[in-house]
Amino acid sequence: MNPVMILLKRELRSYFATPLAYVFIVIFLVLSGSFTFYLGSFYERGQADLAPFFSFHPWLYLFLVPALSMRLWAEERKSGSIELLMTLPVTLFQTVLGKFLAAWAFTGIALALTFPMWLTVNYLGDPDNGAILAAYLGSLLMAGAFLAIGACISATTRNQVVAFIITVVVCFGFLLSGFPMVLDLFRDWAPQVLIDTVSSFSFLSHFASISKGVIDLRDLVYFAAVIITWLAANVLVLDLKKAE
Repeated sequence: MNPVMILLKRELRSYFATPLAYVFIVIFLVLSGSFTFYLGSFYERGQADLAPFFSFHPWLYLFLVPALSMRLWAEERKSGSIELLMTLPVTLFQTVLGKFLAAWAFTGIALALTFPMWLTVNYLGDPDNGAILAAYLGSLLMAGAFLAIGACISATTRNQVVAFIITVVVCFGFLLSGFPMVLDLFRDWAPQVLIDTVSSFSFLSHFASISKGVIDLRDLVYFAAVIITWLAANVLVLDLKKAE
């Protein structure tokens, strides 16, 4: 069997061996429902869609995903089990990929458990199911980007709290990079091409496009590039730490 798949199954089983998985899923489902039906004014809008549901996903992921990713490598380094992990007959990249895919699959399970909301809007009206499916895809891709960042940062420290805080700050920067409050810092001195580049890093703009049902190749490539870049950085960090 592929070493990556072996690591993926091992890590995924470890999530459900502790209360962490169930606590994470319950919190995600409760917050998703609360934000959608109360803060999102689901019924008051009078529209059969899941726009209020998906609009809160970036902000839910901002705190819940770092809480999930902070343990990926920080716990291994603190317990000393990372030395054992490094002696396995797998490459460093396969190890990083296996742990990342397990965390991503777990997040996907939590996201899939919100399926009753999709059934609800179909019961209440005639929604654009293609747009909803696209929004689920965009949400999963965005979660993967959050996880890749968190995994890399987790590899830099033994302290899970430190990993959590730094991940939240970095991901918050990715969320806000397209906002005027950030872009205004560059307008007075930076060329327009730099401003456009900073704006293009925003998770929100790429996710908003997909969540409307518009699957643009540029948005897919963006999230794929973020994931690959941070996973490569994760491998580099672990390689440097191994040499210490």
